[in-house]
Amino acid sequence: MSLDKIVRLDGYIQSIYLAVYTDKLLLLDGCCRADVSMVLAYITDTLQRPISQLKVVMVTHMHPDHAGGANALKKATGCRIVSAEKSRQWYAGIGGQMMHLIDTGLAYYVAHRQQRKLKNLWYPAHLYPDVTVSEGDNIPDFSDWLVLETPGHTDRDLSLLHLPSRQVYTADLIIKLRHKFVAPFPIYSPPAYAASLQKIKDMQPSNVMMAHGRELAIDAPTFDTLIANAPTERRTIKDTVMHKLLWRAGKRPIFG
Repeated sequence: MSLDKIVRLDGYIQSIYLAVYTDKLLLLDGCCRADVSMVLAYITDTLQRPISQLKVVMVTHMHPDHAGGANALKKATGCRIVSAEKSRQWYAGIGGQMMHLIDTGLAYYVAHRQQRKLKNLWYPAHLYPDVTVSEGDNIPDFSDWLVLETPGHTDRDLSLLHLPSRQVYTADLIIKLRHKFVAPFPIYSPPAYAASLQKIKDMQPSNVMMAHGRELAIDAPTFDTLIANAPTERRTIKDTVMHKLLWRAGKRPIFG
């Protein structure tokens, strides 16, 4: 069954993309917990479909605006959650639990900056997907979508390429705020991040769908600029704190 359209919905703090087919639906990311009722209402009220037609919710990585609504959507619709094949939970151990709290706090900070009303963003730190995928796999039930591993922002980021149209959803790999491209925060592996940008460039996508931004045709020179300007040092909460401490101590900063 061919794709009818890809709809972009304005989520709580990010763009949400819903792939619409004649008899089934694919959500390209797990969105925020605060987005769940809006997504379900769009399916029933605007599309006039039963929510059971939502067959798959992808989770490209574990941050609150990409994984936060996945479990609630599964409970409501019976859909399958599909995410990266990793043996270790992203928020593993005590350090992981702390990072989960920090990332949830950062999501609230973004919501505040966007002047959003306060909503509940809490979600489980651990994800137990129904299906795991890796580089070159097709999304279950949606063989026209190819999974691409595009780490750097975290160790498990996925991008999703619609093969017939060459449209690609890049989650947080590429961010455009107002009229400026920026790198995501955090960056756990700068070399992997730059390689992921190169991978998407090499795909020659017709359109790039950004979670923080909109759909945009990005040409090769723009990709080259993004790659050239990609961070060369890790940028995490820990690194930022250390950077400030060293700066105040009059020592060389970790990154510029």
